[in-house]
Amino acid sequence: MLGDRWGVSDDETRRRYPCDDHATAPTLRAWRGVSVHAPPSAVWPWVAQIRLAPYSYDLIDNLGRRSPQRLADLPGPVVGEAFTTAGGRRWGRILAVEPGHHLTGEIMGAVLSYVLVPDVRASTRLLLKVVMRTNRALALGLCLGDLVMARRQLLNLKRLAEQG
Repeated sequence: MLGDRWGVSDDETRRRYPCDDHATAPTLRAWRGVSVHAPPSAVWPWVAQIRLAPYSYDLIDNLGRRSPQRLADLPGPVVGEAFTTAGGRRWGRILAVEPGHHLTGEIMGAVLSYVLVPDVRASTRLLLKVVMRTNRALALGLCLGDLVMARRQLLNLKRLAEQG
């Protein structure tokens, strides 16, 4: 599907993601990835902080509120709690979490898994897979929209984690 991959290898699209356990026969499958020049221990707090803000284009998806640029003193994510906050409202819910490894949630019918894979040289591959069951025409539009927003989100998380 057009726009279903950005920054991922064929091997990364073939791996199993936690979101695969939460979506039956999805019509939309999209993979995104970025290399972060920081260890998973530095990336994970930013992924876990998605609960506070979307970290994408704040003017669009956060009603102009700036996503926090410093880590908040948050407890670890818990299954059942809100997945994210956008525009001052809490959205979705966390479906599965393995601290330091993955955060999986549901929002507006889509299931997303953020997966941290340690890489050589103390780097991290931050991978995102999105799955959703919808009609094919809508899937294409959603996939392209997600490509724009998720790319910005991953690049923002990368920048913040690398700043230390």
